[in-house]
Amino acid sequence: MSKVTFAIIAAAAGAATGAAATAALYSTKKETPTPVTTTTTTTTTAAPPRPVPAPAPISPAAAPVKRALVDPNGLFQYGFPGPVADLKPASSLTSSFDRRTRNPAWVAEHITPESLAQNNADRKNSVFVEDMSIPEMFRAKLKDYFRSGYDRGHQVPAADAKWSQQAMDDTFLLSNMCPQVGDGFNRDYWAHFEDFCRRLTGTYPSVRIVTGPLYLPKRDPDGKWRVSYEVIGSPPNVAVPTHFYKVIFGEDGKDGGKVALGAFVLPNAVISNNKPLQDFEVPLEVVERASGLEFASKLEPARRKRLCQEVNCSIIVKEYKKRQESFGKNN
Repeated sequence: MSKVTFAIIAAAAGAATGAAATAALYSTKKETPTPVTTTTTTTTTAAPPRPVPAPAPISPAAAPVKRALVDPNGLFQYGFPGPVADLKPASSLTSSFDRRTRNPAWVAEHITPESLAQNNADRKNSVFVEDMSIPEMFRAKLKDYFRSGYDRGHQVPAADAKWSQQAMDDTFLLSNMCPQVGDGFNRDYWAHFEDFCRRLTGTYPSVRIVTGPLYLPKRDPDGKWRVSYEVIGSPPNVAVPTHFYKVIFGEDGKDGGKVALGAFVLPNAVISNNKPLQDFEVPLEVVERASGLEFASKLEPARRKRLCQEVNCSIIVKEYKKRQESFGKNN
């Protein structure tokens, strides 16, 4: 990662053997000899000489294949080490799980004015559950979060999936969670940021959001950059991200239309509600370099717009208790 990338984020957060050639086969046509004919002058006409067929070309002997001294790929007879990205398509989200950190690498969602207008689910009927599709030894556990001091932070929020109970239940899988600071972040600024994303459907008929964790380096007093993060659970199991990102696509609803693109990086820490959201806006390349992911490689530059030049990128502060009460009434 470049020093420029670090600087931007710091400002925002405070892998043949050729086959032998096959010789062409030639066939010779067998010709019928001309019969002997006798004239009245008793002169005998001999048959014309039979053409001698050309010998078929001899195929050069294939060069012997030199056996390699070693075969690293022989390891695969025992299994493929990985890394394995556990891709989970669900009704309200699609996620890719990072087995090393026990957190998702990214979670994608799609919201529309119509999807948000539905109220067919009740949060009270949803419970946090472990994702049994992930092998047990790589899975985040409920007990990992117990008394950890961190919230089970939704990457796709439950409030974005009220259109069916199953859709909402899918957001409560631990494969959609990361450890997040509670007061001052998950229950405050992050929640206001999620509300901002929903409000974008008032401008765009289709909004796509990718959310995930980051583990960013910090410059120590000795001037060197180091990555350091907590791991919760006993034994330690789930990594605590240092930051979170959101990449937002505001679509105008037309085939091949314009897409308002925005990328944000927020620290997993208490953030004052007075902090402008645009302070956390970063170029998309910053998120891609930090995460090792690509989000818009097929989106032509001519179709791109900058989200925060199209809309007012700001949060609306709601007290957590009132927001929860409002959320319950909408269910």
